[in-house]
Amino acid sequence: MAHAAELIQAVEFQSMQKITDERPQVQIGDTVNVNVKIVEGNRERIQVFQGIIIAKRGSTVNSTFTVRRIAAHGIGVERTFLLYSPRIEQIKVVRHAKIRRAKLYYLRDRSGKSARLKERRVA
Repeated sequence: MAHAAELIQAVEFQSMQKITDERPQVQIGDTVNVNVKIVEGNRERIQVFQGIIIAKRGSTVNSTFTVRRIAAHGIGVERTFLLYSPRIEQIKVVRHAKIRRAKLYYLRDRSGKSARLKERRVA
């Protein structure tokens, strides 16, 4: 049984290593553009989802991050992505924010100016 677990870990590490080189380090509070491959019938297109990362969980291949954005008419839309998914074409960090907690779920209850985060300058 232990041998199988080691084998699974090795395969996960290899697949994670390939994608890690291309992906930027994203943190909670970052505003990101996530380019996602969408398959419609036999066509494939890329859809951009821009928003603030409000949560991250996991540390291996199964790690996920949740991105929240405000859509039309002030409706909040959240989407959870697998960090090492082959469906994610690119993650581009637009800006960083100063945060003081690990999960930004309180942004769900806020709108307008109170939902803004202060920018953190990165040298």
